[in-house]
Amino acid sequence: MIAPVVTRLKMGEKRSDAAYWRAQPYQARLAALEEIRREYHRWRYGAEPRFQRVYTIVKR
Repeated sequence: MIAPVVTRLKMGEKRSDAAYWRAQPYQARLAALEEIRREYHRWRYGAEPRFQRVYTIVKR
């Protein structure tokens, strides 16, 4: 789970989200991406995506 981070900035001061994510290790970036993907699938499709079943019919 992603921990919430709060920072205080002065009015008119902007902070780049890209700089924050560049400073994070790749494991944290991948974990955040996976969480966003799961949230999207729950919102869009109402369920977690799963592998489709594959059937093969073999003529004997």
